[in-house]
Amino acid sequence: MFSFIKKYATGISGIDLYPKVALAVFVIVFISMIWFALRADKNYIHELEQLPLDPNEKN
Repeated sequence: MFSFIKKYATGISGIDLYPKVALAVFVIVFISMIWFALRADKNYIHELEQLPLDPNEKN
């Protein structure tokens, strides 16, 4: 299956850019989530933890 994809992907100019862009997007999102988790207010995090278990919430 990969030989089929590789056969057609080699003919596309600039195809080597896609893995680099995907890695850059992943790293940016990952670092952003770490930054959010470290900088978030602890009360806000506790409120988010309790959301699925909140008995007073109406659907």
